[in-house]
Amino acid sequence: MKRRVILIVLDSLGIGEAPDSHLFCDQGCNTLIHTAEAVGGLNLTNLQKMGLGNITEVTGVPAALEPQAAYGRMQEKSAGKDTTTGHWEMMGLVLEQPFPTYPQGFPQELMEEFEKRIGRKTLGNKVASGTEIIEELGREHMQTGYPIVYTSADSVFQIAAHEEVIPLEQLYQMCKTARELLVGEHAVGRVIARPFIGEPGSFRRTAHRHDYSLEPPGNILDHLVDHGYEVIGIGKISDIFAGKGVTQTRPTTSNQDGVDKILEVLDLSFQGLVFANLVDFDMLYGHRNDPEGYAQALRDFDARLPEIIGKMKEEDLLIITADHGCDPTYPGTDHTREYVPLIVYGSAIKPVNLGIRSTFADVGQSVADYLGVPAPHLAGQSFLPETR
Repeated sequence: MKRRVILIVLDSLGIGEAPDSHLFCDQGCNTLIHTAEAVGGLNLTNLQKMGLGNITEVTGVPAALEPQAAYGRMQEKSAGKDTTTGHWEMMGLVLEQPFPTYPQGFPQELMEEFEKRIGRKTLGNKVASGTEIIEELGREHMQTGYPIVYTSADSVFQIAAHEEVIPLEQLYQMCKTARELLVGEHAVGRVIARPFIGEPGSFRRTAHRHDYSLEPPGNILDHLVDHGYEVIGIGKISDIFAGKGVTQTRPTTSNQDGVDKILEVLDLSFQGLVFANLVDFDMLYGHRNDPEGYAQALRDFDARLPEIIGKMKEEDLLIITADHGCDPTYPGTDHTREYVPLIVYGSAIKPVNLGIRSTFADVGQSVADYLGVPAPHLAGQSFLPETR
């Protein structure tokens, strides 16, 4: 019997402030609830049937009398609220110390060394919105050829460049140079290439973003590969894990393209894990304080959920969750410290309430459990016994 797990991360779909949200100044955040309230209610028919409204009260998404899936919520244990931390924890790695952040910009000596290595000066070096900083510095960038360096509340070193000024391969090489430099105390979670096109006043970022993550220690993905299973990363999964423990990668240009890629993969014959990240929720709507866009993206995903279920074989397992919050109605544009939803669907799954899981790592242990790959030294506990 060929067992497959489809794990879909709805990037940033938090469902309410975590008990330690005050440590992150995120009291009162709730990505899903506030998005639903901002648009007068969500109509997510298929997620509703699975039990999304049974996890928490959502305007327009009532609780199902007979949910089709097991459901619950998960609390992050790691000391961080970024994409890398959330995904790593799912795969059994709980970070005791957060990745370093730079609210005042990167140290001068570090930037001088980076400029020396790439052979040119840089612009920016501050906390900024990606769309705003290219509007602010894009003209100067085009005149000088200096790349724009910026960061955020997350542990990221981002390099923005116009594709006609600094070609993609040069930009990617700059990112690799930064990745080599950012180690030890400055080991940021991700270095990110942020290419854009257009003219001053009408710049727009392209789909050629590329992430360069730290290489994670051994985790569930490595165990799966060591036992002969496929791990197919869709979206930025391979970037998040620095390519480690991923046997195939399929980059995406949007949420809808991500769903297309999931459907394509489900037509293949293999055993293992399909691990997908749908980033538009976070990148296009959460960070840009756009609850209407966030709501529509949720409706669009919900409308395509039957296609995914229709491609599933009897022995397939579907898990839908998130990696952190990014409340589009909350002050600022940063991630928010929240619980995340957990929906588990399959022919062998009893639709029970899985309660509050103490760590995202329960997901990875459940994947390993379903595929028969023990990982007792990693964090988390399988929830599958509760669904049988």
